Amino acid sequence: MHAWRAPRAFDGHRFLPGGATVLVEGERIVGVEPADFAVPHDCPVTAYDATLLPGLVDAHVHLVSDGSVGALERVGVQDDDAIDAQVARSLAAQAAAGVTTVRDLGDRGYRTLPFRDAPGPATPRVVAAGPPITTPGGHCHYLGGEAATDAELTAAVHERADRGVDLVKVMAGGGFLTPGSDMIGAQFAVEALRLVVVTAHDRGLPVLAHAHSAVAIEVALAAGVDGIEHFTGVTADGAVLSDDLLERTAAAGVVVDPTMGNDPAVLALLPTPPPAVVEIMARVGLDIEAFFAQRYVDVGRMRSHGVRVVPGVDAGAAPTKAHGNAWRAVLDLATAGWPLAEALAAGTSGAADACGLAAETGVLRPGLAADLLVVDGDLAADPTALGRPVEVMVRGVPLSA
Repeated sequence: MHAWRAPRAFDGHRFLPGGATVLVEGERIVGVEPADFAVPHDCPVTAYDATLLPGLVDAHVHLVSDGSVGALERVGVQDDDAIDAQVARSLAAQAAAGVTTVRDLGDRGYRTLPFRDAPGPATPRVVAAGPPITTPGGHCHYLGGEAATDAELTAAVHERADRGVDLVKVMAGGGFLTPGSDMIGAQFAVEALRLVVVTAHDRGLPVLAHAHSAVAIEVALAAGVDGIEHFTGVTADGAVLSDDLLERTAAAGVVVDPTMGNDPAVLALLPTPPPAVVEIMARVGLDIEAFFAQRYVDVGRMRSHGVRVVPGVDAGAAPTKAHGNAWRAVLDLATAGWPLAEALAAGTSGAADACGLAAETGVLRPGLAADLLVVDGDLAADPTALGRPVEVMVRGVPLSA
């Protein structure tokens, strides 16, 4: 048994006024006590003048991609060794930034599953969807998940279940990174998407839908999906999320991941957005600055309407979305008006629960995995401390070990 101690702590739900001493044995937390707790004489203690909290959860990543322009598309022509090497690099970058769990929502050839099933020491756990289901030539078709007919859609779900995925990802609408995909309409009819949902639920798997357009969001809601990624509300006239849509989303219990967490410094250095993004933004009458400003407004409105939100980055999809940006996605919630404790809870206990891991991680609690993050300074007073990790522990193993 050993312990980490800090005078300031957040337990996954709230800040602990007495700090915390977290006792760890093997892969598990065995005790959570105040910072001044007298540990057994034979228990070594590592003390930090910092803030201790659960490791972060990034609810939307693409481990197969490094985030450079065109990287996700290039995965479609890479061999397995190249993909595996990138997955390993992505996981290392996530761990270094304090992310101890990732939910991968789009790989190729199920290459993330071996990393989930046989993780290395201090390597983030992986929740994996495998290749996303999409229409022929649709968003992310290059990852190999094309399906059109009812028989193909049913077979695609069963294939994923047979391969052992944790959930099914489906592209309900088009995407910024796939020229020619429908960013205003929907890729699947309600009946087709409902078939995916029913088949997946019969196999015990939740379904998450990629949906930027307002039409695709409506289709996803009508089909009964469990979560919607992006939830941008793109229409022919811009991006609009009505109060009625937010109310219905909240009432349905659908979990929304607005995929924030962009690095503004990287955005400022880019000469222009990727051509596909420029083309789509021009087509719907949006510009980058207005788009991001509206996202903050809408994420604040999601909270006020009672929509359940979890932070994910879409890490690996673009230069602004680096692996390890989960802390930025959490702070973006705070920028959008969320109290800091709520934003932190969304990125720890809330995201863990959304990933089906509430009984495993996301909270400083005896019996849960020893997934710990120490950040420099007083996090309650300086939220940017979340981006200054001092030490990380994954399943009881410190990253520096």
